[in-house]
Amino acid sequence: MRIALFEPEIAGNVGAVLRLGACMGAAVDLIEPMGFEWDDRRVRRTAMDYIDHVAIARHAGFDAFRATIGPRRLILFTTKATQSAYDFQFMPDDILLFGKESAGVPSAIADASDARLRIPMRPQVRSMNLATSAALALGEALRQVASLPW
Repeated sequence: MRIALFEPEIAGNVGAVLRLGACMGAAVDLIEPMGFEWDDRRVRRTAMDYIDHVAIARHAGFDAFRATIGPRRLILFTTKATQSAYDFQFMPDDILLFGKESAGVPSAIADASDARLRIPMRPQVRSMNLATSAALALGEALRQVASLPW
């Protein structure tokens, strides 16, 4: 299972997702452009030494990313979805896609996804932090497929 971040804007969120990937055995795809320089020390500060334990792939854009995933399903997490992540059947080779912090993904990217899911939350709030959303989504997906690498 992989986590893909579409044009992430905040280095600390990317670092936290890299640490999540290292801990849970999920590779991370970064779809550029990013809102910060990759050598930004904030990425390493948040990811700490865990960055050495996660497979990271950087892609020049969505088309370049899409060309590398083959037949794997692309599962978009978005506040615009109606289907709950807890009512969805994940597969071991799914790619969990998250949009940029300020705007999510454009409609063309949403349309290219195989499924659109939301993490249920109270209606009074807009959205969760990117890394928190990724952790909840990956945890549920791995729970379903029992593909823990340890």
